[in-house]
Amino acid sequence: MRRSPLVLASLMLLLAAGCSDGKADTGSGPVLKPVPKASSAVPAAPADGELPRGGRQIFPKYQLVGYVGLPGSPALGPLDKDLDAKADKLEKLAKSYAVGRTPLPVLELIVVVASGGPGKDRKYRNRLSDEKIENYLKVAREHKMLLLLDIQPGRAKILDEVKRQERWLKEPDVGLAFDPEWAVGAGQVPGRVFGHTSGAELDSIAKYLSGLVAKHDLPEKVFVFHQLSPRIVSNEKALKQHPGVVAIKSVDGIGNRADKESTWRKLTPTMAAGVHAGFKLFYHEDTRHGPLMTPAQVMALKPRPEFVVYE
Repeated sequence: MRRSPLVLASLMLLLAAGCSDGKADTGSGPVLKPVPKASSAVPAAPADGELPRGGRQIFPKYQLVGYVGLPGSPALGPLDKDLDAKADKLEKLAKSYAVGRTPLPVLELIVVVASGGPGKDRKYRNRLSDEKIENYLKVAREHKMLLLLDIQPGRAKILDEVKRQERWLKEPDVGLAFDPEWAVGAGQVPGRVFGHTSGAELDSIAKYLSGLVAKHDLPEKVFVFHQLSPRIVSNEKALKQHPGVVAIKSVDGIGNRADKESTWRKLTPTMAAGVHAGFKLFYHEDTRHGPLMTPAQVMALKPRPEFVVYE
């Protein structure tokens, strides 16, 4: 079910491309075409500090369905280009998951990308430029969708990387996603080993986001953490509930339906109180093992996945 370290390492040529932190190297990956600049200013945030499709609470009104991606890197998900066309496709997909709820599509943009090279600051990660983030926010607002900023921190401290995104996280329609399998320790290289996090670290992120919600009078803010095996997150129950933060555990892992459901049964019982269930599907990797799970099959899982994301 998991990606092996060899498979992870093979992705590294793609991960650093198109990113920069102003100090770290951009890696030695293939040269990618730049993403076009936004054709006009970013539309205004949703009125009255509400969510893109109304209200200030995520659940139980909404069903979240998303695409993940990085500009110019199709191996990392469908959000690599043609954003308006992808948003239209996602809109149709989200409706198939509604099951009595209002669909709320999500663009999950990888904004901090783990790298196989150290960069000048030796943090083994690169950051997407504000210009490119702004382009994705523009598309999200034009289609009344949420934008999630996905972070793969490498050797950097996750909370430091989250706080660097504060200018975006202060927006009412921008949430956060964390990929702890790419959070490695000193002396470790992303892609050679699996990273990890703890419930206490997740709690520190949720607490920070809760502070932003209170300070800026924001609607509920989505906080997703991805997990593909039990060892990725230790002492998960240390993640507490915080006002204004909707924590979602996205169960990842590649394989056929039986394998994915097996991982689901292993990882959902360990969720902390108040955490919602999410589920990830892989267009290419999953279909090497069998047919891609259908919306009906995904929604038959117990507990109900309230966020379904496609890579």
